Amino acid sequence: MQNQEEINRLKNTVQELLDEAKKQGASAAEAGLSQENGLSVSARLGEVETIEHHCGQGLGITVYFGQRKGSASTTDLSPESIKETVSAACSIARYTSADDYSGLPEQELLATEFPDLDLNHPWGVSVDDAIALAIECEDAARGFHAEISNSEGASVNTHQGNHVMGNSLGFLHGYTSTRHSLSCSVLAQRGDSMQRDYWYSVSRNARDLEPAAEIGKKAAERALRRLVGRSLSTRQCPVLYSAEIASGLLGSFIGAISGGNLYRKSSFLLDALDTQVFPNFIHIHERPHLIGALGSAAYDGEGVATKTRDIVSNGILRSYVLSTYSARKLGLHSTGNAGGVRNLTIDSGDLDYQGLLKQLGTGLLVTELMGQGVNMVTGDYSRGAAGFWVENGEIQYPVEEITIAGNLKDMFKNIIAVGNDVDYRGNVRTGSILVERMSIAGE
Repeated sequence: MQNQEEINRLKNTVQELLDEAKKQGASAAEAGLSQENGLSVSARLGEVETIEHHCGQGLGITVYFGQRKGSASTTDLSPESIKETVSAACSIARYTSADDYSGLPEQELLATEFPDLDLNHPWGVSVDDAIALAIECEDAARGFHAEISNSEGASVNTHQGNHVMGNSLGFLHGYTSTRHSLSCSVLAQRGDSMQRDYWYSVSRNARDLEPAAEIGKKAAERALRRLVGRSLSTRQCPVLYSAEIASGLLGSFIGAISGGNLYRKSSFLLDALDTQVFPNFIHIHERPHLIGALGSAAYDGEGVATKTRDIVSNGILRSYVLSTYSARKLGLHSTGNAGGVRNLTIDSGDLDYQGLLKQLGTGLLVTELMGQGVNMVTGDYSRGAAGFWVENGEIQYPVEEITIAGNLKDMFKNIIAVGNDVDYRGNVRTGSILVERMSIAGE
């Protein structure tokens, strides 16, 4: 009840913003307001390192005078500040050039149904208990093996936020959401070889977090297995992206079919709609209404209703990822993706992680990527990488100081399998992804 009372208060503030914008002559307006609070605790080498309480608020408004647009924001919610913020936005709009594609979404696209997505699970963890959890997590890592030589620490974070948005078309809605996490990072050393690795757990509900000791042990195991890494000679071979980094491949795909890159003609998938971009078995879809998921939302950043939809089916690109503005630039309609995709999911195959290693046979398992070597215009892909060399389906030794390269168009079409070892810790849900062949540059 207390949360709902606060949401109602914030909705009144947003409505005041919209009313003020109309009073100052704006033909249309949209506004958003957020309030956030949380706790962050970190510990290192068994001692408390930081304790931070977070508390903040902010509002932003965008006004339109015809198709001239102005925006302003503030952290002061007083009536005087609201009036000044609207005045600032209106002043900007009066001096900007008209843009034929700007404006609010079409009213018929706005969300009118708001299912309970179970996003709010406050975690009343005390500072002392958060400290104890962080120390337990780090102690499990440090005590796991004698070669764990140092620690970058463990941290506990809890966050709750109230979010309200509205526009002059009558849309006005708010909700409360939470996000909690526990992480640990340690260093391992054997002779002159030193490696760092980490593990973390994140969820809207603290009860769904992995146990602190398990997170610490996984961080230690991951650091230890990377010791005494080797480079590789230049070659071509199959590459298996582990689940925790495979989401980056899908992120590059989404970037290529996003409206901004499309209307600027800076995408290697320009004019690819209704064409084959993946093998027939690939199904990629958006699931924004999953209960309790990290990416769930009933509407996008403009109030447009989100919906479950196919982006790729049978390997064919079925839909772009568009906001209102980018859709208009392309002569299309918003897909409810202002602010990005939500719970992007690629269907898994029958193979688990060990099964994928067997299918890989002899090749490279990639567990870390470095650098930003992706050319969105051409699709050329080159990233620093680390991982493990695999022979006959068995990991042989760690690999470091190499570069993997290819072209994303070819890489997407040459996906052999998607594992069922799905990583649920983010907005992209994927298992490990096996690519038939890529170039490796090493020694």
